[in-house]
Amino acid sequence: MFEKNGGALSSIATAIALLVVWEGATRLLGIPTYLLPAPSVIASDFARNWPRIADSSWITTLNMVAGFVLSVLVGIPLAMALAYSPQVERSIYPIVVFLQILPKIAIAPLFIVWFGFGTMPKVLLVFLLTFFPIVVNTVVGFKSVDPGVMELARSTGAGALRTFYKIRFPSALPSIFVGLKIAAALASTAAVVAEFVASDSGLGYLIITYNGQLATPMVFATIIVLGVIGLVFYFLIEFVERLVVPWHVSMRADQAGA
Repeated sequence: MFEKNGGALSSIATAIALLVVWEGATRLLGIPTYLLPAPSVIASDFARNWPRIADSSWITTLNMVAGFVLSVLVGIPLAMALAYSPQVERSIYPIVVFLQILPKIAIAPLFIVWFGFGTMPKVLLVFLLTFFPIVVNTVVGFKSVDPGVMELARSTGAGALRTFYKIRFPSALPSIFVGLKIAAALASTAAVVAEFVASDSGLGYLIITYNGQLATPMVFATIIVLGVIGLVFYFLIEFVERLVVPWHVSMRADQAGA
């Protein structure tokens, strides 16, 4: 516990030191605000424009969550099919890889043509960017089940359904959560990329707007808010992982360190 608290205090102290150096450097060197604003200027402008950022944050968060949930609902069942059917893997997996290779920002104009400037294009772009890590890690999880454990289950007369719920799925959960955490970390990036191209609202749209106005302090403030949202989303998935797979070796190691 003391070691974990000490690490948190060390991180906070480092962040404060960086802010102090940043503030001092911008003032001593006379750096123009439109190039690199001081933290105090960013905080002041953020406080004045908080209502607009709060509204845009809500929109971006909804797009992130909707796209992420869609990638989970589609990705995990598809990964199960890929893991258990060689024929499905041979026919579908190359398409999945091809979709991942395609630059998402190049697909965005097509989504605008097909779906307009509403929520759908943004959700689909988040889905495309977060879909691949979930599929890949879930496939790895289902394929990594210990053959000895499976043989023991079959020798006791356990059926396919019981084997899945008691052995295959729990054994795959750690890998599934690795994919979910990677996808959660990518979700905020995907949402902003979508809002850069296919939106008239959200934090990505605000960044483009403030940048065009040379309101650099607000660009920094919006980016910081976006980072906080992404960080909260990531740690929320990690918290769920601790609840669902407390028996995994990584969770036991963290508990022992605490």
